[in-house]
Order: sequence, then structure tokens, then C-alpha cells
Amino acid sequence: MKRIEWAGLCAVAALFAGFAKAQQTSAPVANPVTATVKSQLPRFAKNMVEAAQAMPAEKYSFKPTPEMNTYAHLVMHSAQANNTLCSKISGTTAPEATIADTDGKDKLVAALKSSFDFCTTALAGADDSKLGEPVTLGPSRQSTRAGTMILLSDEWFDHYGTQAVYLRLNGILPPSAQPPKQ
Repeated sequence: MKRIEWAGLCAVAALFAGFAKAQQTSAPVANPVTATVKSQLPRFAKNMVEAAQAMPAEKYSFKPTPEMNTYAHLVMHSAQANNTLCSKISGTTAPEATIADTDGKDKLVAALKSSFDFCTTALAGADDSKLGEPVTLGPSRQSTRAGTMILLSDEWFDHYGTQAVYLRLNGILPPSAQPPKQ
């Protein structure tokens, strides 16, 4: 009988510990939208830059089908999207980055890395207080800062996923699929 009482006491203690932990983690997060996007940035910067570095220079002209873009175009577009969207979100001027999908691997990788550095700086002061403000993304494309942040996050998922497919089609394991380094 004492074992049952002891087990019951342990179960109650575990229940209260779980409840206390849930209370700690369920506290409201200040600036949940910007905090979430900012928390994604380091992971995508690491994975996307490493993916760009992993593809051999001679494979930057690779495209899975004739209708698809080259790997170089994907890297170029990712850098341009980062610069444009982070500029729109923060209200700062995007850096001058003249790149083309015909540029070499080194220039494109540097531009991608630089674009993530710009996003880190541009988004550092962002908070949720201005998410409802209008943003012009193109001649006939309007959004809000919130919509632009969501688009930026979507771009990272989409572009890294595409990079991973291009790498795998060339027998290269994407960075996020690599075993942990010892």
C-alpha cells in the first residue's frame, strides 16, 4: 500500500511540475511576429549560405529541367529578395548589390551572405508596433509590414527547400540533413 501512496505522490508532483512549466512557457511573448521571424533568420542564413557554398562552381548552371531556373539564379534571387524585403520591413535603404545569375559562385555566395547580414541589421530594431503599416512591394503590389515579414519567412522556406532539391539531384546532402559535427 505504501508503494501505491508513494507512486501517487510522485504522479501528483510530476503533474504540478508540468503545470508550473506550462505556466512559464505560456506567458505572452512581446512582439510575437517579429520575434518569430528574427528567430528564424540565423538558421536560414546558416543553411542557405552553406548550401550555396556546397554546390560546386561548375554546377551553378545546373537546372533540373529546361523550364526551371539555374542554381545561380536561385542564389541571386534569394539575395535580392532578402535585401528588398528586409529593406521594406525596416524602412531602410537596401544595399547596392549588382549581381546577375551569370556571376561566379564566389560573388553570388558573398552576395547571399551579405544579404543575410543586412537582414540581421535591418530587422534588429523591428517590433510588432508597425506591422499594420502599408508597404509597396511593386508597381501594383501592396502589402503591410506584417505581410512582408510573412513573405520573407515564406521565401526562406521556399528557397532553402529548392536549394536542397538541387543539391540532392547532384548527390550533395543539404546542410540541414548533415549529421551533427563532433
